[in-house]
Amino acid sequence: MNERDALRALAADLPHAGDDAAVVDDTVITTDMLHERTDFPPGTSRYTAGWRAVGASLSDVAAMGAAATAAVAVYADADFDEADLDRFVAGAVDVCDAVDAAYVGGDLDTHAEFTTASTAIGTLTDAGPVTRSGAAPGDALCVTGEWGRSAAALRLFDRGRDDAAADADAIGTVDASNGAVERANELFRFTPRVADGLALAPHATAMMDSSDGLARSLHQLGEASEVGFELDRDTLPVHPAVEAVTDDPAERFELAAHFGEDFELVCTVPESAVDRVASDCPGTLVRVGSAVAAEDGITVDGDPLPDRGYTHGTE
Repeated sequence: MNERDALRALAADLPHAGDDAAVVDDTVITTDMLHERTDFPPGTSRYTAGWRAVGASLSDVAAMGAAATAAVAVYADADFDEADLDRFVAGAVDVCDAVDAAYVGGDLDTHAEFTTASTAIGTLTDAGPVTRSGAAPGDALCVTGEWGRSAAALRLFDRGRDDAAADADAIGTVDASNGAVERANELFRFTPRVADGLALAPHATAMMDSSDGLARSLHQLGEASEVGFELDRDTLPVHPAVEAVTDDPAERFELAAHFGEDFELVCTVPESAVDRVASDCPGTLVRVGSAVAAEDGITVDGDPLPDRGYTHGTE
């Protein structure tokens, strides 16, 4: 059973499960767990791990249109290295600072592999929460930022590992000072789109973060709102780092649309509000398509867009 199937199974007892965060009065709360083997490639610094782990939860707060308030995290490893722990906390503090939130602590535990669980809370504005279920045919489909940065980072982490394997004295290690690895860590440290989520909150009819990839997010958003989507391939903003790891147009789209873990926002906005909302967003907001009737499905340039992306758990 994968994550989506598990959520469907829980729906009878937890009818609100499935949005990016839970809503309690005017507070949103969310939690995430990341593991070394599945989420932190060799070469990922503990600073980057702290930033990325806490950032993932802050991204969920952003997707609800809430202001980020605070975050905590669990740090678990086979043993505690003081320098590694300090770097992890520094990354967690810095990503919170980037969105005007506070990192306020957490828990320590031992584990067979480096594992972290993070929780973030936020406060709703007068606009209230933006859920996944409000899109309607005719709404504009919009995204923040640029896509494919995490996929490009993974290619660069792999390149750093290949460089290490070519060095007989470095087998089994990845040098953090390797240029490819340094760039990969930079790309892994995304800024959660809290400010953009706040700008979108009064206008967006539906919204979610893109941790599972654009294509899968559209299928999830379409299912929740009972609509379809038409995606215009050429309008999708692709991160420049993708251009550096592949020159094949089909592969560029694959990395941007299906890989996942970019933590951008995917939203629908009334047609009449697109220009105003785009100008209000501190980052970039780009229209990439439209919501259509559910029976028209999820398409890209008229062809079916496969429901393929990042999946937690096993199929």
